[in-house]
Amino acid sequence: MKADERRQMLESFGRGPALLSAALRKLPKKMWLFRPSPECWSIHEIIHHLADSEASGYVQCRTFIAEPGSRYLPLNAARWTDALGYFHQSTREALEIIRRLRKMTYGLLVSLSDSAWYYALEDANNAELFLEHWLSQQERHIPHHIDQIHQNYDVWLKLHPPRKTPSQARRTVVQPRREMLSLGLR
Repeated sequence: MKADERRQMLESFGRGPALLSAALRKLPKKMWLFRPSPECWSIHEIIHHLADSEASGYVQCRTFIAEPGSRYLPLNAARWTDALGYFHQSTREALEIIRRLRKMTYGLLVSLSDSAWYYALEDANNAELFLEHWLSQQERHIPHHIDQIHQNYDVWLKLHPPRKTPSQARRTVVQPRREMLSLGLR
């Protein structure tokens, strides 16, 4: 990968938490626990998955740099979600973990020499995973889940269509009456 491509990827990686926060601000919190289906995660669970993933990524990134050649231990997301009881955990704190750990990892990555990007870990199949490829995976992770969040919201909206407020309902009744009066009709 060329240096300018890596720089763009790093900038995208660094913006991930801000993109997540912006996406979440547009959604009503009352739907964050909604699951579109039993096998799909709620927004609440997605946020906690991202926090766990960020914590795992924080350690993985440092392992690439401090212990190249070590074993890469991926996160078993489904097992963690089932076992860790996300329901009773704070999304505010999880979002703060995501923001802070991503900021620290980004700061470390932008300071690396070109040669560090060729550091590798060994995966479960004894294949090498290079730091550069790891960054590519991490850079896409939050945007992938933002898409999933939007899909959840679309399903939720179909099941919970917005209601007209009393003032909107009144306008539809009052407006024709005003028009009739302005025309001299009673």
